[in-house]
Amino acid sequence: MEFIQQNILTIAIAVISGVMLVWPGLRRAGSDLNTTQATQLINREDAVIIDVRDSHEYAAGHLPDARNIPLKDLATRAGELESLKDKPLLLVCASGVRSGQACAQLQKLGFAKLNNLDGGVHAWEKAGLPIKRGSKKK
Repeated sequence: MEFIQQNILTIAIAVISGVMLVWPGLRRAGSDLNTTQATQLINREDAVIIDVRDSHEYAAGHLPDARNIPLKDLATRAGELESLKDKPLLLVCASGVRSGQACAQLQKLGFAKLNNLDGGVHAWEKAGLPIKRGSKKK
């Protein structure tokens, strides 16, 4: 006990350093991309956009050519994406949280080229990028 009391600062630094090393691996599967990087991925690598929001959110406004597979249905509908395992996927939601969860689910199913739009559709709209409203593409 005396050792811990005398070396509390050193122990705290070691624990904080360890947490900082592990944190990126625990955070999310896939890469977080800003809107510029996401646009480049779409244009240069022909990324497939998967919108994981609910259908009413999707209909209110989504990225052009995005497919709607709500997060709650992703596990049961992942087979629809099987042919896309080797293609880059851009997962999108309102803010980037649900799409991060979707990346983790798809990574467990063997998808490798997963990307998350950081800030989601809100960031996309704020950047002045095109939004399509209405019609549903599944």
